[in-house]
Amino acid sequence: MDRKAKIREYKETQRPMGVYRITNKENGKVFIGSSKDLTAILNRHRSELKIGSHRNKVMQEEWRQYGPEAFEFEQLELLEPLDDSFRDPSDDLLVLEEMWLEKLSPFGDRGYNKPVKASA
Repeated sequence: MDRKAKIREYKETQRPMGVYRITNKENGKVFIGSSKDLTAILNRHRSELKIGSHRNKVMQEEWRQYGPEAFEFEQLELLEPLDDSFRDPSDDLLVLEEMWLEKLSPFGDRGYNKPVKASA
């Protein structure tokens, strides 16, 4: 297979999308998020934590304190690919993420997520 065909095949491959969790096994804190590409977002979190540039300063500090082996990265729930390839799954992902946030309440001492402010 030539290079262009490999690139085309890669771009056409459906990525796993859904909700993920990052768990600090030392203190039980979790971070919940969702993405159209779970593999990419989990790799991004790992990379940002490793180089010390993660946006969540509390998680970054605890990464430094406990080390990478204290953190677990996992897919919580996958969203099935849509039949309509033109429909954006963003709304579905947000609903799924909100369900997990409500279920696990990863706020304050329990996690790294910021509480969602009620819209007016």
